[in-house]
Amino acid sequence: MEPATVLIISVATVLVAVTAYSVYMSFGPPSKQLADPFDDHED
Repeated sequence: MEPATVLIISVATVLVAVTAYSVYMSFGPPSKQLADPFDDHED
């Protein structure tokens, strides 16, 4: 494989991994521990 192809595949893999981890942290089981600051200071 050409070095440019390997680089593009590597960057795409990292981007997909970071996106998947962010979605998991936002909507998966760890999201139960997140605090909403607007709910804490609601009138």
